[in-house]
Amino acid sequence: MIGLISGSGFYDVEGFKSCVVENRYGSAQLLQGEIAGKKILLLPRHGKDHQYLPHHINHRANLLALKQQGATIVISTSVCGLLRSDWSLGEPMLGNDLIFEENRLPGGEICTIFDQPGETGRGHLIAGSFFDAELNAVIRQTWEKEFPIIREGTYVQANGPRFNSKAEIKKIRSAGGDFISQTCGPEAILANELELPYALVAFSIDYANGVTQEPTSMEELNSNLKKGSHLFHRLLETLPSEITKISFKNFLYRF
Repeated sequence: MIGLISGSGFYDVEGFKSCVVENRYGSAQLLQGEIAGKKILLLPRHGKDHQYLPHHINHRANLLALKQQGATIVISTSVCGLLRSDWSLGEPMLGNDLIFEENRLPGGEICTIFDQPGETGRGHLIAGSFFDAELNAVIRQTWEKEFPIIREGTYVQANGPRFNSKAEIKKIRSAGGDFISQTCGPEAILANELELPYALVAFSIDYANGVTQEPTSMEELNSNLKKGSHLFHRLLETLPSEITKISFKNFLYRF
C-alpha cells in the first residue's frame, strides 16, 4: 500500500474515507481510498485548512500510523523554494540527498523512533541515502511521459515557520542544497527507521531569499502552488501498482 504524505495545497482526495489512528506518540488523521487500482493512505501533514504549521506537526505519530495501517512505501510531496537560479520554477523534482544537520523534531527532541532506553528493536540507522533510488526511478519513469525536465538533487530541511534570511540561504547553497522546505527531513529519517522505502516528490514554486535579484511574486507563487497540487494528484493516477513491492534497502543495526 502507498503511504502518501501531502503538503500545502493538497489536503484531500474525493471519495477517500477519514480515519484516526492512535499510537504512543498521539493521533494521526489519515484518508483511505483507491485510485486506478492502487490502495492509498493519504496523510495531509498540515491537516484540514492547513491547521498545523511546520512546528506543530507530530511526525512520529504520522509515520508510525502509516506503518500501522499497512503502508509498504512512503512518498512525501512538498512545494519547495529553489536554491539554484539555473533551475526554472514550475518543474517536478526528486530528492536524492539530504541536509538535516540538527536531526531534531519541531519540539526539539532528537528525530528518532528509538526514544526509550532498552526498547525492543532499538538501533542505529545506516543509510547510503535516505531516499530510495528504485522508488525514485519508478517515479521518474512515470513523470517522463508528461514532463520534459525532472530535476533531482539535495533537499534541505529548514526549521519553520519563518523563512530563511539571505545569509542563511547563502550558507545552505554553499553546502550544496538544491531545494528547501520545512517538513520532509523528519519524515525521511522516521520512514527509514520504520524500514519503509521513502521518496520525496517536490515542485518548485518560488526562489529562496536572495537566490534571484527580484523575489518571486505572490501571483506566480500561488499559481505554482495550484500547479503543484495538480501534479501530485496526477501522480497518484499514473504510478504503476507494482511500486508497492519495492523493498527497503538501508540497514538498521539493532540491539
